[in-house]
Amino acid sequence: MRRLRVLGSCGAWPEPGGACSGYLLEYDGFRVVLDLGYGIASRLLEHCPAGAVDAVVITHEHPDHCADLSAIGRVWHAAEPRKRLPLYCPPGVLRVLTAVEPRPDPHTVFEVHDIEGPQRLGPFRLTGFPLPHHVPDVGVRLSAPGLVVAYTGDSGPSPELARLAEGADLLIAEATLQAGAPDNVPRYDMTATEAATWAARAGVRTLLLTHFWPGSDRERSVAEAKAVFDGRVIAAADGLEIGL
Repeated sequence: MRRLRVLGSCGAWPEPGGACSGYLLEYDGFRVVLDLGYGIASRLLEHCPAGAVDAVVITHEHPDHCADLSAIGRVWHAAEPRKRLPLYCPPGVLRVLTAVEPRPDPHTVFEVHDIEGPQRLGPFRLTGFPLPHHVPDVGVRLSAPGLVVAYTGDSGPSPELARLAEGADLLIAEATLQAGAPDNVPRYDMTATEAATWAARAGVRTLLLTHFWPGSDRERSVAEAKAVFDGRVIAAADGLEIGL
């Protein structure tokens, strides 16, 4: 089975009953979780008892993307003896995790890999693309036979988005802002219009808008995206499943 499950879709903090960034990608039995923000661990455990995923990818160190890495680390550590869990992330994520819980040493729980550059991740070829954000963020492109999934993490507008998402079957793109965001200053988050513009340039098949500011009108974001992108546009919702 090949599918993406949205575990959480809020940016900054979770709406009541919601969760922040987290996505479970399944490809022929291989399971990788993309980001573990506030509230994601309990939802992941519903689908992967004892945290039994094959790898974790964290795009950057903001807690709405990595806070529940600590929880999954605890679950994994408690299930010893077990091999270390592969973790792909920028260095700042390990600094945050160590500050939260220095013992056990995260390197005894996780098999840590730098997220930048091309490398193998199970059936996937993972390529990391540094993108503009308030802290170092690395978007990820996961390519396997018959499937390409790209995920921005958090990002401002950048030409690198076209390379990240080129020909992707699915682009998971942050759409924190809505029309009217200032365009005369450096920005480190995107509107749905900008996400869709880059999706169109990259020839993406399906655009999944996510990382919505709490309380945002998600259908408005979809409408803004559809105005500039002819492909399929979906607003992420917690619990949503997309067949791939």
